[in-house]
Amino acid sequence: MTNKVELKSVDKVFPPQGEGSPVVALANTDMHVRPKEFVSIVGPSGCGKSTILNMIAGLLDPSSGEIFIDGKVVPDRRKHFGYMFQKDLLFPWRTIRDNVALGIEVLGVPQKEARERALAILQEFGLGGFANNYPSQLSGGMRQRAALMRTLLCDRDTLLLDEPFGALDALTRSVMQEWLLSIWEKDHRTILFITHDIEESIFLSDRVLMMSARPGRIKMELEIDLPRPRDHTILTAPRFSELKRIVLDQIYEESVKAASST
Repeated sequence: MTNKVELKSVDKVFPPQGEGSPVVALANTDMHVRPKEFVSIVGPSGCGKSTILNMIAGLLDPSSGEIFIDGKVVPDRRKHFGYMFQKDLLFPWRTIRDNVALGIEVLGVPQKEARERALAILQEFGLGGFANNYPSQLSGGMRQRAALMRTLLCDRDTLLLDEPFGALDALTRSVMQEWLLSIWEKDHRTILFITHDIEESIFLSDRVLMMSARPGRIKMELEIDLPRPRDHTILTAPRFSELKRIVLDQIYEESVKAASST
């Protein structure tokens, strides 16, 4: 099976700022994501998680090494992915419906059709009654759902999600995790998910990739052998606790390294 995304011997070095030295963000990084797989990346702060996502998305280029999409090096990676950031990035002067429609409008879909498709996905995922509201009138969780719908509507088969629930409170975050899994169970798009939350990574994923302290590389990967579909009750299962301990031990070790190098 051809991997959906693959990095081979990827380095990323950022130029020095002022009198400083170059920053080696990633070194000799290898990783892959299979089609229809849900993979999370965890690691200490500053290890290069978001840098990996930005390179895959085509927002940055590697300093060396290669990035493959469906087994090929492509000239423009940006058109292959839906990308969602931690902040919802909704425009306050546009209604929720018009915010959700914006992504496909930018891609060239006529405004009328874009608004019709936006309303349909809002209704499908439980926000139809808020289509004409503005972002300031919605909770943080609702805004994140709207932002994810905007990403889904762009109809890319691979989603790059950079801590999309990081700013939410614990209860809302838990609800959003189950909601995301319910969407993923419907069409099994390939998802690469960045998070600082160990429980979140295990709950959502087929595999968890753990990164080293900077310069970042994939230190270990862990298959998550928990049954699907999943809900919040699995958080108290003995196997969940075992997996959490494995990830926690690895991340703690790398976090200590990161702190001692600052």
